[in-house]
Amino acid sequence: MSNPAAAPPAACEILVAGAGPAGIAATCAAADAGKHVVLLDAAPWPGGPVWRGVSPQALPRAARSWLDRLRRSTVTVVPSATAFDVPAPGRLLVETPSGSRTFAWEKLILATGARERYLPFPGWTLPGVFGPGGLHSLSHAGWPVHGRRAVVAGSGPLLLAAADGLRQHGARIVFIAEQASWSRLARFGCALARHPGKVAQGMAIGTRLLSACYRCGWWPVRAEGTDHLERVTFTDGSRTRTCACDILACGFDLVPNVELPRLLGCTLDGGFVRVNDFQETTIHGVYCAGEPTGIGGGDCALVEGRIAGLAAAGRAADARQLLPQRHRWHAFRRALAAAFALRPELRRLPEPDTIVCRCEDVVHSQMLGWDDWRSAKLHTRAGMGPCQGRTCGAAAQFLYGWDCACTRPPVFPVTVGTLTATTPNPEP
Repeated sequence: MSNPAAAPPAACEILVAGAGPAGIAATCAAADAGKHVVLLDAAPWPGGPVWRGVSPQALPRAARSWLDRLRRSTVTVVPSATAFDVPAPGRLLVETPSGSRTFAWEKLILATGARERYLPFPGWTLPGVFGPGGLHSLSHAGWPVHGRRAVVAGSGPLLLAAADGLRQHGARIVFIAEQASWSRLARFGCALARHPGKVAQGMAIGTRLLSACYRCGWWPVRAEGTDHLERVTFTDGSRTRTCACDILACGFDLVPNVELPRLLGCTLDGGFVRVNDFQETTIHGVYCAGEPTGIGGGDCALVEGRIAGLAAAGRAADARQLLPQRHRWHAFRRALAAAFALRPELRRLPEPDTIVCRCEDVVHSQMLGWDDWRSAKLHTRAGMGPCQGRTCGAAAQFLYGWDCACTRPPVFPVTVGTLTATTPNPEP
């Protein structure tokens, strides 16, 4: 039987990995410059977690515009495609519903986005506890929240967006707890003066959530229930408050998806991919845009994506004209990071028997016996389950100060059939 990996790779001038705002902007910019572009995404539809699954009427005008532009383009979109290995320079191995495929590229743009960061605390694994973004997506997809009492907690602008989305689907928002202090948020509000659109957006969401109890400087310390979440206890460091609820959406901002950049050998600074003025990484011909270069939101991702797409297409002069716009969004990105930096008290959330690695049921006390991530993995199997440390690794980095960077193929779970198909045939 022939080996599928021996088939000629699908060739393109520019390959874009990730169909969120940054990837869509990069794709459209490069396609408009006349390049043959292929866009890959692990989801069935483009848009990323923020735009995907939202009805067209509920999407912001800019999102509708970009998605329409993508649909009208000549771009080849490959949905449900998981990039998992880089077998050789200029090659990317991808699992698709039809099997394993190899893509050959001249330029590669990484727009792999970010994921939610979860910090373990007693009861965080109870049914009824979700990430804010995950619950937001589930409710948009029809998961029933109507009439249920919801609490939203953690840190970052996503909390208010998630609470607003739950409210729109009929949930009763009982309490919103942001771990950042009022003083930090006030300074962040002053920084938003340069972005009136963000101010208007925040005020609109705040108006719709006036009936909810919103508190800064509070964080969850315990979730309780018999078979399902029943109540959550919060603290501000001196006082406690317990809220009866049916669902909890809890997440502590975002962490970048940098597995593919690491596998390619791109240099990282502070956990983010280092890029130059034209979004090119330290690997020639490989560009990166959006959250992997810094958590800055959709508007920042769109500008970076356009710069990356134009630069990869050889339109450096056009890309340079966007640099002042990117500079303004990078100032917003720095203000965002300062406002929602995690407080040190959160490191004391887990108790000895609190699960840290959900895949392998490794508890906090087991992790405390080791000096680094590698030792913990070898002795406890933490980070060796299906998520390959993408959930517990971010938590361990914050809780224990470990460097949890450890990337090797396959960087995402794929089927055994895909792995065997990409293994070279033995010599006859």
